[in-house]
Amino acid sequence: MSKPFSDSILEKIRQQLAVPHIITTNDVFHDVISCIVEQQIHYRSSKRIFAKALERSGLERVSLETFDLFEKHGISQLKLSMSKFETLMAFLDFWRNNTQDFSLLTDEEVKTTLSGIKGIGTWTIDMILLYTLQRPNVFPVDDFHVKQVMISLYQLHPTQKLKANMLAIAEQWGHQKSLATLYLLDWKKQQKMK
Repeated sequence: MSKPFSDSILEKIRQQLAVPHIITTNDVFHDVISCIVEQQIHYRSSKRIFAKALERSGLERVSLETFDLFEKHGISQLKLSMSKFETLMAFLDFWRNNTQDFSLLTDEEVKTTLSGIKGIGTWTIDMILLYTLQRPNVFPVDDFHVKQVMISLYQLHPTQKLKANMLAIAEQWGHQKSLATLYLLDWKKQQKMK
C-alpha cells in the first residue's frame, strides 16, 4: 500500500484501488516513436494504430536498426501528417547522433534534450518521464485523460484557469505526483468499466 495523500479526493481513490503498476518498455526510442505515431503511449486508443503498424512490420519493438522496416511496412499506409513525418525524421536524426543513456539524466535534462527536437512537445516528454523512465514526480498537466478526470473529480471549470487549478491541486501531492496521476488514470478506467 502507498503512503496516504493529504488530498482527500485522491486519498479516497487510493483506499479503493490497488497501487498502480506500470509495465514499462524502458525503451525511450520505441516509446517516443509510439507517441509520435499514435499520440498515445500506455492507454492506447481502441484503434491500436502503433501496435498494428508493428504487426505489419513483423516487429515487437521498433529500434534505430529496424526503423526502415517499420517505415516501409508499418507506417507507410498510415498517411501520417507532414508534421508527424518531420518529427519522426528529426527524432531519427537526433538518435543517430546521440548515444546518451536517458536513465542517467535528471528530469530537467530529459526535458531539455527532448524539447530540442522539432515536434517533440511537453506531453510526449511527460509520457516518457512517467511511463518509460518511471520518474516519481511527473504531473502531465497537458494530458487529455488527466484533464478529464480532474475536471470531474475536483469540479474544475474546463475553460477557466484549468491548468493553474490542476497545478495547484497537484502541489498537494508533494513528490508523489506520478503515483497520484496513475491513481487518477486507474480510477478513470474503473469508472468506464462500471
